[in-house]
Amino acid sequence: MSTTRYLTGITTTGTPHLGNFVGSIRPSVAASLTSGVQSFYFLADYHALIKCEDPARIQRSTLEIAASWLAAGLNPEHVTFYRQSDIPEIPELTWLLTCVTGKGLLNRAHAYKASMDKNTAAGREQDDGVTAGLFMYPVLMAADILMFKAHKVPVGRDQVQHIEMARDMGASFNHLYGEHFVLPEAAIDEHVATLPGLDGRKMSKSYDNTIPLFSSREQLKKLIGSILTDSRAPGEPKETEGSALFQIYQAFATPGETEALRKAYADGIAWGDAKQVLFERVDQVIAPMRAHYEELMAHPARIEATLLAGAERARALATPFIRELRAAVGLRSLAQAAAPQKAAKAAKAALPSFKQYREADGKFYFKLVDAEGRLLLQSAGFDAPKEAGQAIAQLQKAPQALQDLAPRLVPVEGVAPADVAAALQALADAAAA
Repeated sequence: MSTTRYLTGITTTGTPHLGNFVGSIRPSVAASLTSGVQSFYFLADYHALIKCEDPARIQRSTLEIAASWLAAGLNPEHVTFYRQSDIPEIPELTWLLTCVTGKGLLNRAHAYKASMDKNTAAGREQDDGVTAGLFMYPVLMAADILMFKAHKVPVGRDQVQHIEMARDMGASFNHLYGEHFVLPEAAIDEHVATLPGLDGRKMSKSYDNTIPLFSSREQLKKLIGSILTDSRAPGEPKETEGSALFQIYQAFATPGETEALRKAYADGIAWGDAKQVLFERVDQVIAPMRAHYEELMAHPARIEATLLAGAERARALATPFIRELRAAVGLRSLAQAAAPQKAAKAAKAALPSFKQYREADGKFYFKLVDAEGRLLLQSAGFDAPKEAGQAIAQLQKAPQALQDLAPRLVPVEGVAPADVAAALQALADAAAA
């Protein structure tokens, strides 16, 4: 597949704020316009049920988030924009993945461990208040990603574990039932801005310190006016380091404007004047989008139609894929002849196979084993799983690539080069048959 697929999910439990815009919405909309990229954006309302038990809030949040992304410039004609609960194949895939996922893997999930640690510290039972939904959260997330064969998933560092778990689940399924899933990679943008909130801490619903993205002009001015500052008087030089006002301004201003405000800080600008400068700059960016947002919010049926159209495009991929996966695990019509299936499986089992994995050093490796499990070839470590996968693909396609890849391979004692070449040729012949 020459096109790289990116997939982003947005949990529908709150109202988008300026931090969401700077950290996720704005860069994602920009990325969706990149050539050679196929983008999937979904409203993760199944995930919301794990965190929120207020139906009205989930419905309202779904509307606000969809309207925010569309108002910010997401073009539903150029991307696949859908609501998670409109894709029934996703919960079905969740169950298929559940059946190949070890409980030990889920025990290590950060969110589950954090809940257990919190309970232990409070002297409660470790699983007190922990729902099966919270425990199974990584499986649902893996289904979201694997369903659409996403290559890249933009996440913060705190979410990398979920992508690694999705890889593990996809690899387990592939090992048992054949190569069906693309194994995704986390796409971490180290330059994504994190905005401070009204109290100087990270802007977050959890801290109740947010500035809603599409506040009215009056509310925006009032909230910016309430941003915490120090006691330095007008005329006193002020530090930009640690200033929430300056950090927010920097996220919306040009480099030249930022330098001008930096100089004004050094010259002793009054906090009230600095807040006015920030308000005018943020409103200049938000005002055109705000008008579009308000128009969308006034016509929710339009948003519903957009999401249903996106779901139709998403299901055009998901429906045949889940049919393929059902057949792979044996959920087939009884009218099918069993003999050809058994013959094909026996033939496949007799072939050598590659196994890709990650070691404790953080690097990615692969090995080639014969039908009896004897090790034929071992790779050196690769920095990225994609590099290891590309090397495997090269060997599968052209056995003579052994010479080109020699620096990245580790010979196995007692295995002749001719044995390795024969195994690779058998794989190539089977692929061509």
